[in-house]
Amino acid sequence: METPRLLLVFSGKRKSGKDHVTALLRDRLGPDTCAVLRLSGPLKEQYAKEHGLDYERLLDASEYKEKYRADMIRWGEERRRADPAFFCRGAVDGVKQPVWIISDARRGSDVDWFISTYGAVTQTVRVTASEDTRRARGWVYTPDIDDAESECGLDHGVVFNWIISNDGAPGALEGQLQKLLDFIHSMLECPL
Repeated sequence: METPRLLLVFSGKRKSGKDHVTALLRDRLGPDTCAVLRLSGPLKEQYAKEHGLDYERLLDASEYKEKYRADMIRWGEERRRADPAFFCRGAVDGVKQPVWIISDARRGSDVDWFISTYGAVTQTVRVTASEDTRRARGWVYTPDIDDAESECGLDHGVVFNWIISNDGAPGALEGQLQKLLDFIHSMLECPL
């Protein structure tokens, strides 16, 4: 199994901007240095195979994905009960870049697995945004989704190394990203 120089485990509520923030980091670090990995990727791929669905459409922010979200969550929970690390292992399989970004951790078991597997190179990052900001981005509270473990599992019990407020103020976001990028570069410069 490959080991990264730095592993950033991101979490946040729906429409908080996790994908946006992680994409900005990947773009600034470059694809040879940074891989953005999604725990939902292996989940959605296996779910699509087993249910005869379009995997690519499950990856985007479409109504297609929303139509299957509740059942996909239920199905994923069954898989996690049988093997809590199933989707974590699938996400990191074969990754070679020195910086790994997990863009969508949702449960304590996700964070625990990365910390226990990769230790000191693991940093946790929480992306936050107000409900008003999330609504402006298209979020609508949905029972059995927004109150499920997949959305609330990391609300308590995790001490985050980094908290990034993503309420739409570009200057504020830029300053936070620069601090994180400075840290990433310092980790890449440290001898092994």
